[in-house]
Amino acid sequence: MGEVNLGRENGGKTGMLSKSKKLSTRVDMTPVVDLAFLLLTFFMLATTFIKPQVMELILPEQIEDQSESKLPKVNEKNVLNIVLDGDNRIYWYIGLTDVRVMETDYSATGIRSVLNEHRVRLEKLVVLVKPDTTATYENMVDILDELEITGIARYALVDVSEEDRVILAAYLGGGAALAAEVPGGLAEGQIGPLNKG
Repeated sequence: MGEVNLGRENGGKTGMLSKSKKLSTRVDMTPVVDLAFLLLTFFMLATTFIKPQVMELILPEQIEDQSESKLPKVNEKNVLNIVLDGDNRIYWYIGLTDVRVMETDYSATGIRSVLNEHRVRLEKLVVLVKPDTTATYENMVDILDELEITGIARYALVDVSEEDRVILAAYLGGGAALAAEVPGGLAEGQIGPLNKG
């Protein structure tokens, strides 16, 4: 591996040695490099790589025939509508007829308790998450996390419909008259005047 060359001077005569011996050292690094690559290869193959933590979404099959007879029937009393609004506000209500709109937030005592309560009370619960254009991506991720934490498996991401806009406008007061006055209803993506006051 390493070698030291002792050269003889004076024509190879052994009797006379010079005053200064010049020793040359040479270290062969080839085995060290081989060892480094073997260790690198071993640890790359022996350790498990960090798997990305992602939420798996199971998407329904595409229904080609969108007629009323082909779509699955769901009782509206089993449907929890969650509308995500800007400023970290969440509006929720059950069904579309005889609606009582409630407002909550993203805390454990907010939407999580609402989801847990309805999961226990309604056996065939379906959650419709309806993000408004003012809702942030963080709001969307937060609500998906809450659905995962509470163990709700049946949910869908849908657009805010005209009925939702009218319901929320009536809840916030004065907005129902505004929605009726605008030709064609409110613009796509608007819920109406969601800012109280």
